Amino acid sequence: MGYEIERKFLVRTMPENLAQYDFHLIEQAYLTTEPTIRVRREDDTYYMTYKGKGRIVHEEYNLPLSKEAYETLKSKADGNIITKKRYLIPLDPYTVELDVFDPPFAPLVLAEVEFPTEEEANDFYVPEWFGKDVTDDERYYNSFMSRQVFR
Repeated sequence: MGYEIERKFLVRTMPENLAQYDFHLIEQAYLTTEPTIRVRREDDTYYMTYKGKGRIVHEEYNLPLSKEAYETLKSKADGNIITKKRYLIPLDPYTVELDVFDPPFAPLVLAEVEFPTEEEANDFYVPEWFGKDVTDDERYYNSFMSRQVFR
């Protein structure tokens, strides 16, 4: 609970030996995007999240859910249900969360890095394999993607 400070990037090239890193299988559904309220399954853990406004810094609160509550709330989702594989890649002293999206968003891959302070977020040395910084581009936020229509 509290604030989350993060930056988000497209990925220029995939890291080598991706299979060596830990990962989570994530499924999430948005009940509303104004404010952002989502339910998420991360492996065998279920919770509901409220996210406040803001790009680099925003409020975020998590509430644990049972599998049954998650399934009920997921059925009330407004828009696309997003599924992705999240690799956890060490980048001392941080961890890169590399999200590889499933259809209909594939082949999208995003890298997110969380920071303890806004100053560290602004001073972050961007690795060469990262692409464009899309922290301020709402098109790359899951809440925005959940509302997209595919034909």
